[in-house]
Amino acid sequence: MNFRSTRSRSAAAVLGALAAVTLAVSATPASAAASNGYISGGGSIYDDFGDEGTLSTTSYAISSATCFWQNVLYAEGAMKNDEFRFAKSDIDGEFGSKTKYATRNLQNRWGLTVDGVVGEGTMSKLDAKRTWLPDVDGGVWTGHLKHERTTDTGVIVVTYYGKYHSFAMRRGETGRWTFEDVSTGSHNKASYTENDC
Repeated sequence: MNFRSTRSRSAAAVLGALAAVTLAVSATPASAAASNGYISGGGSIYDDFGDEGTLSTTSYAISSATCFWQNVLYAEGAMKNDEFRFAKSDIDGEFGSKTKYATRNLQNRWGLTVDGVVGEGTMSKLDAKRTWLPDVDGGVWTGHLKHERTTDTGVIVVTYYGKYHSFAMRRGETGRWTFEDVSTGSHNKASYTENDC
C-alpha cells in the first residue's frame, strides 16, 4: 500500500511538472514583439499586430511604437478631446492625455473595451486595416518609401487606410515594421525602445 501511494505521488508530480513545462513552452507572451524591441512579424502580414506589446501612459509611453499608434489615431480621425480630432501636430511619440483620450474614442468606435490602453484587442484590429499598395514601376512604389516590394527580398510595402487619412508602412527582411510619420514625412522604425518622432 505504501509503495502504491509513493508511486502515485511520484506520477502526479511528474505529470504536474510536464504540464507546467508544456504550458510555459506553448504560451506566447502578449508582448512577444516588444521583447525584440520592435513591432514586427513574419509570414502573413494580416496577423502581425495582435501579439504586440501594450502601449499606454505607463508602458512604452515614449517610443516610436507610440508614434506609430498616434499615426493610426490621426488616420482614423479619433477625437483627442470633446471638440477636436487628433492632429499631425499631436504626433510626438509620447503617450499622454491626448493620446489616451483619442485611444478611448477609437476603442469606443471600434466596439472594443474602452480603457485607453493599446493592448492585444486594440492592436489586433490593425491586421484587417492594411492593403497592398499599387504596383508601380515594376514593383517599386514611387511614393515616400521608394522601396522594392518583391517576394525575392522579403520586403513588403503596404498602406494603412484610416477613416480620414492613410500612411505607408513597410515590413523589412528581418520582419521589423517601419512607417511613414505623417507629421514629418520621415520614415521611422516602429521601436519600443527609441523615439524617432
